[in-house]
Amino acid sequence: MTRVAAVQYAVGEDVGENLATALRMIERAVAEGAEVIVLPEFANHVSWYADRDHARRFAQTLDGPFVTALAAKAAEHGIHLMVNCTLLREDGRVRGSNILFGPDGTVLAVSDKQVLMGSERDHIDGAVDRIGVVDTAVGRLGLYSCMDGVIFETPRMLAVEGAQVLLNSLNSFALDEASLHVPVRAAENKVWVVAANKVGPLVPEHSIEKVASMVGVPVDRLHGAGESQIVAPDGTVVACAPRTGEAVVVADIDIALADDKSRPDGTDVIAARRPELYAALADEPVGRRAPAGADEIRAAVLSPQDGDDIAALVAEAVGQGVDLVVLPELAAHVDGLATGPASPALGPEALASMLEGTETLLVTSVLDASGAHVGIAVSAHGVQLTQPQLHRSVRHGDLPAADVAPDSPIVVHEAAWGRLAVVVGDDALYPETFRLAALADADVVAVPFTVAEPHDSDLMLLERAAENRLNLAVASRRHAEHGGGVLIGLSGDFTLWGAWENPFAGVISRPDPQHAQAAVEVAVLRPACAINRMVSRGTDVVDGRPWHLAGPLVSDVSRVH
Repeated sequence: MTRVAAVQYAVGEDVGENLATALRMIERAVAEGAEVIVLPEFANHVSWYADRDHARRFAQTLDGPFVTALAAKAAEHGIHLMVNCTLLREDGRVRGSNILFGPDGTVLAVSDKQVLMGSERDHIDGAVDRIGVVDTAVGRLGLYSCMDGVIFETPRMLAVEGAQVLLNSLNSFALDEASLHVPVRAAENKVWVVAANKVGPLVPEHSIEKVASMVGVPVDRLHGAGESQIVAPDGTVVACAPRTGEAVVVADIDIALADDKSRPDGTDVIAARRPELYAALADEPVGRRAPAGADEIRAAVLSPQDGDDIAALVAEAVGQGVDLVVLPELAAHVDGLATGPASPALGPEALASMLEGTETLLVTSVLDASGAHVGIAVSAHGVQLTQPQLHRSVRHGDLPAADVAPDSPIVVHEAAWGRLAVVVGDDALYPETFRLAALADADVVAVPFTVAEPHDSDLMLLERAAENRLNLAVASRRHAEHGGGVLIGLSGDFTLWGAWENPFAGVISRPDPQHAQAAVEVAVLRPACAINRMVSRGTDVVDGRPWHLAGPLVSDVSRVH
């Protein structure tokens, strides 16, 4: 077992005081037995500057007193220590950099922030290259910071390369960091995450009123949100600090647990990736080209139990005048198993007949003539979309591989109300799938699925909506141990530095899910909101991905064992 610590505290404008605070908090963590310690982002100076020259004056160097003092502290206690600061790099540019010290004080790695958030673009530059996993005496470590973890690519690259523990430094006032963006990176990659956030003002006191007005965030919300945490590979938060006040949270972790990437059915979610289908993730962004969809639609997801009359449930949903109905995967098969006989009463023709006289679209999945698992969208006029499942899963047995074009793996149907994509079955486990849907300008994604782990819905699928700005309608049978379907509609309140309809309550990008409580659950989705992907000034959650560094996502990378 290895004891790790996430440390949270406030940072001001005095670099000397900030260093003293960091050294004091490291001592607290060491006193609790920590062997690996993570400090918050921008630990050298509060993260707001008048201009680039101002930021440059306070940037540190690897041989300067701030960094060398921390190196000495790591050597004094024989610990692995990660600190983040603004760093003057070899090319003369200032970046937000994570520095990892070994137990002898040596700098083991320096990793620059890849995705900048809002005003950070005014003061520093993003990464032009990346480092991979750092192999240390305690395990394989991956480094990233704050906005790098609000979208999936940076942590995913590290996981694909074999990281066992991800170290995340944060400088965030958003409550959805702790409730979503931090723990989901553990759950989707099956790794440990140690994340340290700040408390206290994130802007100098003399400027905070002005900045709060510009950003559209109340002064009392423009403080570090705390809740530094340690998360297990299944997404369980095993230690968490309070929202306010200095704190050190520690946990004893079995790092080797991160080597098991298997789902309950035995599917290895890293080995089963299909990088040859993900090429678009590394393409230079071109922006969204499709027009906005409708302001609102009504969607229903069906969560049948064993013995339910699915045809009757479809009729009930259609009778409510919904625009979209989503059934669980393989709804026409006994127990939803690919090996079970299909029910002719729920074949595509029968489904189409149930929609007669309506404009409703219905989505489920079936086995096609070749035995492949495919999603279908059906209208009263017949099948409108066919989407093969892209990834193999053990629970579906030896189904044939999907026959898809590598340059267009996701099919989009242009409905009257917007653009619909379908993610089939366990394709929902792969963040790459939903990113491809976003890059295809989908507005709504229907997911015929089977929930099988505790955090499938409340973390992973919720993040797929948040980081891609996609409305989701997920259907799953209710006999699943860990819940059923969920409807996730986007909100128009999203972009900082802009006008919001509702007062800012601390949450930036986390949508409000509606979990299925009945066999037929109906909610409002907002296709038009999918067109807005700007989480802050200059920061697009889709086009702002680190596409130029995404090689590990689109090539075969062998994991270290």
